[in-house]
Amino acid sequence: MANLPILDASGKEVGQYEIDTEQIANRVSKQLLHDVVVMYQANKRQGSHNTRTRGQVSGTNKKMYRQKGTGNARAGSKRTNVRRGGGVARTVKPRDYSYRLPKKAIKTATRMAIRSRIDDGEIVVINELKLDAPKTSQIAQILKNLGLADTTTLIATAGDDQIIYKSGRNISGVTVEPVRQLNALTLLTPKRVLFTQEALDRVKDGTFAGSTQNTNEAEAAA
Repeated sequence: MANLPILDASGKEVGQYEIDTEQIANRVSKQLLHDVVVMYQANKRQGSHNTRTRGQVSGTNKKMYRQKGTGNARAGSKRTNVRRGGGVARTVKPRDYSYRLPKKAIKTATRMAIRSRIDDGEIVVINELKLDAPKTSQIAQILKNLGLADTTTLIATAGDDQIIYKSGRNISGVTVEPVRQLNALTLLTPKRVLFTQEALDRVKDGTFAGSTQNTNEAEAAA
């Protein structure tokens, strides 16, 4: 059982949030977290790298000079990979790096990532985060009041809040995600995670996207 202080926008403690981390995930598997994070990173790769072989570079295939009698090393085409302007040996071509792990393993890793951040004391809870209109300076001031001004931060909201998203997107190191879109990579990348109380309620009652009815099978396989 973990007790997290609930702060308001001014940084003042207004209560305590009690959450049972055992219900989120019964353990934290570093191997499963690593596998899922690597999957997300691989899926983000463009794979557009391309180098040309000796058959694709411009130039003649004619032998550069006769085989014997010149005093030079034996040489064939000028398009060989050992010469400037020639092709590349062991070329890399465009490819798709993406792959997919089982859905249950991905959901379990999300819950493990949340428990890991709670256990390490890297989650901040705010009672509510509401603005009348998009205002970057207001979000920046709130983060400063919460002690998050000089650190990378993920702001997790209960739903799609466009006002908070537009207010925070221009702040370096700050990302805004609804709780249903959280995954192991987005949770583990920043140094701190700011949850609204409503968003953490959804994690607590298991109604967010990372929830699953039975995580034991996936955790046992990790």
